[in-house]
Amino acid sequence: MTINLAGYLQLDLYARNAENKVMDIQVLDQAVQKIQDVLPERVIDLTRLKVLCSAVPATITVIGKYNHGKSRLLNELIGHDIFAVADRRETVNLAEHIQQQARWLDAPGLDADVVGQDDRYAQDALWCQADIRLFVHSLKEGELDAAEQPLLQQLQQDDAQSQRQTLLVLTQIDQVADSAVYEQICQSIGAQAPSLKQFPVSATRHRQGLQSAKALLQQKSGIAALQQALHVALAAVPQARQHEKAMLCRVLQQSLTAQQHVLVLQQQQLQQLQQQQRCDFDRDLAGVLHKVTEDLQETIRARSDDDALIADSFENMFKMTAGKQERARIQVAYSKACLEINSVLIQHGVVSLPVQQRSHVRSIDTIMIAVLGVSVKFRQDLQRIFCETAGRERLSRDFAHYFELSDARQALASQLKNLQSQIDQQQHALDALQCLEAIA
Repeated sequence: MTINLAGYLQLDLYARNAENKVMDIQVLDQAVQKIQDVLPERVIDLTRLKVLCSAVPATITVIGKYNHGKSRLLNELIGHDIFAVADRRETVNLAEHIQQQARWLDAPGLDADVVGQDDRYAQDALWCQADIRLFVHSLKEGELDAAEQPLLQQLQQDDAQSQRQTLLVLTQIDQVADSAVYEQICQSIGAQAPSLKQFPVSATRHRQGLQSAKALLQQKSGIAALQQALHVALAAVPQARQHEKAMLCRVLQQSLTAQQHVLVLQQQQLQQLQQQQRCDFDRDLAGVLHKVTEDLQETIRARSDDDALIADSFENMFKMTAGKQERARIQVAYSKACLEINSVLIQHGVVSLPVQQRSHVRSIDTIMIAVLGVSVKFRQDLQRIFCETAGRERLSRDFAHYFELSDARQALASQLKNLQSQIDQQQHALDALQCLEAIA
């Protein structure tokens, strides 16, 4: 048994090439999608850029109104009856044929249903797929109508920017017998599109000339002249594609960079606001803690006999004693200190506990109670909480913690996180665009 090693190697190479092609398409799709995520309004440009980065043959799109002879013209240019020809509307999606290293697209008519799928096919063929546009107009219909003329102007403007080419093809000239009428229509169309050369053709004459082997009839059909113009146009496609790709990449980069610049400025402004808010809070908190410490000094300084330390006995449980009076005085001083601090917290929006820390008792779901508790009865507690370094540092740390958890600060942090995500997304898009630019 003989093993055809060369055959196996050829199949393996084919499989590898197919796999690499799929991977390349996937990478291309991912890169385009990253850009489209941040520039959704540029979907047509991105679809076109994807075509320019792909190994798609030079594409000729035939566009025109229904029953103006687009499909019949394509068949004559190609030399085979590839595209369906009928008196009724036949082309409702993109008909495609590849021949002689060129891709031919027969798009739905300009009078397609503007909200239907066929119009989307036409837009894709015209703006995303085409390197060369054959704008077909039946001479028997007279001059360009209100739908054709503005579209042709748009195509000419695009040609000037992208270096794509639009050829104005006047079909069905055999159906205009009167030479004076013929000349008048051509002149009118020339006035409407003065910068475009006209290519008058008759697919019927060309077919008849072929079938009857009449060279003069073929020559009078105008097909040969159009084929020669297409040959010249196709030769210019590679250079035009390079120009168009560079132009699209430049425009997209400008849009992405401009958006990123705006986002970075917004981020910087919010970061400055965030820092300023924290500085203001730390300053005001430090100020009120210093004031509270000063105000408490008279209360904290006790005589040699501190009545607050005298415990109440069972006998004087319901009597007003010196110990009770002293502890009440300490509590009042503590409450005043709490009110001073709370006024600063309220100014900075630090009032209620975060939702996850709240209980079912609304009155105790406050930052003040969470940090300082409800009451203080002894001088050493006031000293420890407000006057000792460790106590003051704990207050600053705990209040700052709840300040960062306040609704306003959380909303600001969320804005900054969202902005950073958008900036990252912009950078991913710029990186993706750089990858597309590198594709030969």
